[in-house]
Amino acid sequence: MTPLESPGILTTVLAFVLVLGPLVFIHELGHYLVGRWFGVKADVFSIGFGKELAGWTDKRGTRWKLSALPLGGYVQFAGDMNPASQPSPDWLALPAEERNRTFQAKPLWQRSLIVLAGPMTNLLFAVLILAGFTLGYGKVVVPPVVGEIQSGSAADRAGVELGDRIVSIRGKAIDSFLDVRLEVGQNPGEPLDLVVLREGRQVEIAARAEVKDLSDRFGNTQKIGFLGIGPKSFEVVRVGPVEAVVDGVKQTGSIIAMMVNGIGQIITGKREVKELGGPIKIAKYSGEQLVSGWQAFVGFVALISINLGFINLLPIPVLDGGHLAFYAAEAVRRKPVGQRGQEWAFRTGLAFVMALMLFVTINDVASLKIFGG
Repeated sequence: MTPLESPGILTTVLAFVLVLGPLVFIHELGHYLVGRWFGVKADVFSIGFGKELAGWTDKRGTRWKLSALPLGGYVQFAGDMNPASQPSPDWLALPAEERNRTFQAKPLWQRSLIVLAGPMTNLLFAVLILAGFTLGYGKVVVPPVVGEIQSGSAADRAGVELGDRIVSIRGKAIDSFLDVRLEVGQNPGEPLDLVVLREGRQVEIAARAEVKDLSDRFGNTQKIGFLGIGPKSFEVVRVGPVEAVVDGVKQTGSIIAMMVNGIGQIITGKREVKELGGPIKIAKYSGEQLVSGWQAFVGFVALISINLGFINLLPIPVLDGGHLAFYAAEAVRRKPVGQRGQEWAFRTGLAFVMALMLFVTINDVASLKIFGG
């Protein structure tokens, strides 16, 4: 199949805005709504950073604005006057009634929920998208029974037989052939340690996933694990709203597990660091998915929403997970971590995030065809 030409720059930029803009808004809206529920005043709700391009102030005194650098956003709550979210002399000088409407005046559990609401809203949004697909198109049920074996493949050499029901791979229980595809695909070149049910008894099979380069219709390639087996049967089952949501939660959990596994493989050197991507790569894929049809594009939005939720939960200062880590320490110590310690941690976290952004941006640029990628 001949690779298709990548979308033009205008389509790519439009797609990137359509992906990132709503997801940033949803993330910050989670913070805002839970903060408002607990009676915290929001001074600013911004999509983007830097100079304000457009905005208005609502009757509650919140400045809603669109800013020049569209790579994120923030909600600035009253009283949240420094990166470590510590009380300051300005906060202590506020009248009691006004101080009670600030972020710092709220108990620890409320502050924690306000911070947690952003990434959890991203994850919930992805669950709803995936559940919507399942509700609209049905749930694909594929029993993990081998119905096809490619001659000379890794499975053939290892002794997998037709009719084998795969029970586990790498110690992980298998419920569907989709689980087989996921577990094998994300472990190229790795031992799989299959356990199959054959004629009523469990059989252990030592197999190793082959490494295969998989290309999409735009010529993007990635290394995946390949075993060389196919399912015996499948069916599409119509489900109700509750089961669709449950399936959406399971799919979201599987994607997060895949991300954790991928990061672990990069750290241990099993995958190349060039597989990490940043804003440029997200923009590139956004454009490609947009021209591939609305279903592919919406599915990609769900994937990026999961990424945003997951990344923001990492315990890195300046991210939501960093704030939650300090709140957890405060709950254990029965007092906040010192302001100086928090400020140094946030400076370190900011330096790490900026360095990582610089690295993935260079990585993205190097992967572009114009630079030989």
